[in-house]
Amino acid sequence: MADALPTNYFDLFEIPVSYDVDLGRLQQRYRVLQQAVHPDKYASGSSQERRISMQQTSLVNQALQTLKHPVERAVYLLQLKGLDFSMDNQTTMDAAFLMEQMEMREQLGHVRALEDPISALDDMSADVKSKMKTIAADFSRAYESDAIDVATEAVRKLQFLYKAKTEIEELSATIEDELF
Repeated sequence: MADALPTNYFDLFEIPVSYDVDLGRLQQRYRVLQQAVHPDKYASGSSQERRISMQQTSLVNQALQTLKHPVERAVYLLQLKGLDFSMDNQTTMDAAFLMEQMEMREQLGHVRALEDPISALDDMSADVKSKMKTIAADFSRAYESDAIDVATEAVRKLQFLYKAKTEIEELSATIEDELF
């Protein structure tokens, strides 16, 4: 049976503890880890070996999902710094940002009435992705310089933007299905 795996996701994937993750390296290391711990490899092993294999596979999968997802990765980094950050009860305190989010939600509510709703959604999506990129860079700088309050606020904003991105994508898919 393989040795116990590190529980720190960055150590597990042998990558630096940083917001900026090489997703190609992450995927490459995932394949290596999966080959080492996959339950099929221990199908004829003892029940303890199979159980440990399942636990390690679960850890590897959870680590991959966390490190691939920009918001979950940021939250995980804050947790590594000892912050008890729950995604459920976090909201940004930036009034201007909140107002922008409310306006965008209002636009989403009226997008179907537009002559070209898909184009409008594409523009909204591009805007959200651009803001996510900027705020992710803000988070990375703040995290690296131990400005935890600034990093935490950036995560709150990323949370809003990621949710908006998902809503835009879902609405766009729904409208496309209706049109075609």
